[in-house]
Amino acid sequence: MALDQLEIGGPDNGEAKAEKEMSFFDHIEELRWHIFRSVLAICIVGLVLFFSADFVFNGIIFGPRNPDFITYRVVCSFSNAIGLGDGLCFYPKEFHLITPDMGELFLTHIKVSFLLGLILAFPYVFWEFWRFVKPGLYEKEQRASRFAVIICSFLFTLGVLFGYFIISPFAISFLTGYQLPGVESTPALGSYISYMMMFTLPTGLIFQLPVAAHVLTKLGILSSAFMRQYRRHAIVVIFMVAAVITPPDAFSQILVALPLLGLYEISIYVAKRIEKQKALEEKLEG
Repeated sequence: MALDQLEIGGPDNGEAKAEKEMSFFDHIEELRWHIFRSVLAICIVGLVLFFSADFVFNGIIFGPRNPDFITYRVVCSFSNAIGLGDGLCFYPKEFHLITPDMGELFLTHIKVSFLLGLILAFPYVFWEFWRFVKPGLYEKEQRASRFAVIICSFLFTLGVLFGYFIISPFAISFLTGYQLPGVESTPALGSYISYMMMFTLPTGLIFQLPVAAHVLTKLGILSSAFMRQYRRHAIVVIFMVAAVITPPDAFSQILVALPLLGLYEISIYVAKRIEKQKALEEKLEG
C-alpha cells in the first residue's frame, strides 16, 4: 500500500470511523507480501512450464526456427494471393544448436521456464503492484485509472506476441542466413535463447508507450506538441530499428514499423487528451 494509505478502524454502530496512518514498517511489510505473492505466482507458472519441456521448447521457443512456422506460411500465402508468387516468401536457414557447457541444458531449462512464467504471470504481478499503489491515489485518480491493469496487461501481451510472431521470424531468418567468407555459423543454445528473449520481453515493454505517455503528460514532463514536433525524427528512428531487425526488403521493414508508428500516434492522442483534461480541471478550479 502507498505511503499515504489510511487504515480504517472503529465500531460498527454508525459512529465515525477513526483513521490512523500506517507506519513506515507497516508499508514495508505490506510491500513484502505483495512481492512474495508475485514471486510465488511466477514460480508456480514456471514449475508447470518446467515439467512441460517438450511443449515449451519444440512448440514455443524453437517454433520460429521451423520452416512451417505460422508467420512464414502466412507471408508466403499473402505473396501468392497478391500475384507475386514466392517473391515475398522467406524461411530460416536450417541450423543446429550446440552447447559447450555440460550444465547449460539444465540451467537454460530453468531460465526459460521462469522467464516464460514471468510473461504469463505478468497480469497478476501488475495487479499486485496496482493493489499496493492504488490506496495512495485520490478517488478521481482511481476512477481515471480503473482499467490500468487490463490496459497494461493487454499492451504487454500484445507486444510479446508481436515480437514472437513478427520480429523473431524475420530476425532469425536474416541472422541465420547472413554469411561471411570462410566462416561457418553454428549458433549456441544460450545465444539463441538470449535473442528470443530480446525479441519478445523488450517489445512487451515498448508497447507500454501509450501508458508512459499518459503518466509523463500527467507529470508535465511530456506534451503532445513535443511529440508532434519530433514526429519525423521518431519515424526515422522507427524505420532504422525495423531495418536492423528484419531482412533487407521493404515489405518486412514496413510490416514491423507500422505497429510502432501506430503506437507513437496513439501516444500523441493520449497526451492530448490528458492535456485537455488538465486544462478543464484548472478552468473549473479557477
